[in-house]
Amino acid sequence: MKNYKSIFFFIVLISSLYGETVEQSSEIVQQPISKELQQQTQKQIIEAQKIIQEQERLKKEQELKAQNEKKLAQLNLELEDIEAQLKNNIWLKRYSNYRTYRDIEAELTAIKAKLKKLSNSSITKVKELVYQLKNKIKIKENELQLISEYKDSPIGTLIKPPEITVSPEINNPWDMIEAFSNIKILNSYKMNYARIKNEVEALQPLLTKQISIIKQMLELKPDEKLKKKLEYLQREQKDFFLVHDIVSTTNDVYSRRIEQIVLETQNNMKKQAKEILFLVLILLGLFVVSSLIKMVVKKYIKDDDQHYSTHRLINFVFVFIVIVILLFTYIDNASNLVTFLGFASAGIAIALKDWFMSMFGWIVIMTSGSIKVGDRIKVTKDGTEAVGDVLDISLFKISIREDITLTSYMKNRRTGRVFFIPNNYVFTELIANYTYDSLRTVWDGIDINITFDSNHKKAAHLAKEIAKQYSKGYADITRKSLGKMRTKYVLRSTGVDPRVFTFAESYGIVVSTWYFTNSHATLALRSTISMEIIDAFKADPDIKLAYPTQTLRVNGHASANPDHLLPGNSTQAGLFDGEDIG
Repeated sequence: MKNYKSIFFFIVLISSLYGETVEQSSEIVQQPISKELQQQTQKQIIEAQKIIQEQERLKKEQELKAQNEKKLAQLNLELEDIEAQLKNNIWLKRYSNYRTYRDIEAELTAIKAKLKKLSNSSITKVKELVYQLKNKIKIKENELQLISEYKDSPIGTLIKPPEITVSPEINNPWDMIEAFSNIKILNSYKMNYARIKNEVEALQPLLTKQISIIKQMLELKPDEKLKKKLEYLQREQKDFFLVHDIVSTTNDVYSRRIEQIVLETQNNMKKQAKEILFLVLILLGLFVVSSLIKMVVKKYIKDDDQHYSTHRLINFVFVFIVIVILLFTYIDNASNLVTFLGFASAGIAIALKDWFMSMFGWIVIMTSGSIKVGDRIKVTKDGTEAVGDVLDISLFKISIREDITLTSYMKNRRTGRVFFIPNNYVFTELIANYTYDSLRTVWDGIDINITFDSNHKKAAHLAKEIAKQYSKGYADITRKSLGKMRTKYVLRSTGVDPRVFTFAESYGIVVSTWYFTNSHATLALRSTISMEIIDAFKADPDIKLAYPTQTLRVNGHASANPDHLLPGNSTQAGLFDGEDIG
């Protein structure tokens, strides 16, 4: 700066002196000035001007450099901020995989070209190199396989939206549930693909700004690393512009397609809802009709058993009609159902034979009236006997509750259980009904043994009179019931009076007394009559009760001590010691 002032002062001094000299020459005597002095002075002036200009240029360069460094710092901060925003961007991550795929693909192509040139060589070193190249090819191909998703798209398979089917047909309520789920899935597809489009679109301004900043930085300060980065970003931006165009177009078409399918599905659902409402009204009507029929049955059928059976039959008919309506409503072609059942009948007959036999058994039971709720039945299966009252007759089984009966007394020794008898037993097993039709009584028999020397005729008479006395009421009930049954069945023996039979057995005479008793309470009357007959026999001296006994006659022993009868207990011969025992 000091040099600049001194030079400037020198130029001004020379200029003033030169001006004074010119003025003086005009007034006094014009003296010739040396041409060399003028040239020297002019040269100094030019050099001084150049120095001033150079100083000004250097100053401007320093100021511009400071401005550039400041601007570079600012641009670098902006670039770092954008890079921070893009650091975890999923689409840039996927794009890096795409670039990796392309680089590996180019390397693989180069290796294959090199291998092709060396494959025909017979030199040992070349063969080793060929072997290495083949291994590299395998490695590269494996790497490509791992990221094959990015073969055709910078964002992989996400560029293609999930496939959607045509609008589903809705023919039943279950299809409506599936349709709701399908609409939800389609809307999620639509939202997800729109999100992809929006995220790719939001990426464009950031890439553009990043490229702009790097260009400005290169203008201020050329840098080879920044230049390569700019080339990569420009290629990346170009690829994403292409992706954005594809995704935008696809999203528009895809969204309209989904909206169309959703509208068609909703229209089909409305139609099905109307059909379901109509079907519900029909079923409600059937339910009202069945309820009215049940009310009529309850009013005019007083018998509880008949009322129960009729009630169950009405329920069965109602359910059957409902099933038929549902089948023919939701099966478009009834012949398909017939064909399906025809092909499936063989397998069903084998796999569900017992179920179907039970259903047929239920039909037989309900239509024939052989067994009704409240009846007392006896079921025999593989030597096991169960006697009880029928609690319920369902489509597949009969439920009976055991009571205290002669069977439980003599065989089971426990009772009160509930047995479940499959309905198919009516075809395969023995089922006895103690209360069939209007009968409420059964024959019951009591066997009492008397000795051979007893008056068996008097015993039979006593037994018959006692049985007649206690079973008279049941005999009258039976007589009336049999009278009603004559109108429907052929009855050969209709006698209801007690019957007594006598039989000679190995240890006495058996007096067998038979009489009618209540089907549901046989043991009570049996107990009463048994004790009365025994008391009557015991009171009569001509009748002696018999039971299994043995009489021992010992020769030579008028009276024998029981202890002596045992072998080895006496000096005398015991009962089983001598040979003279008769």
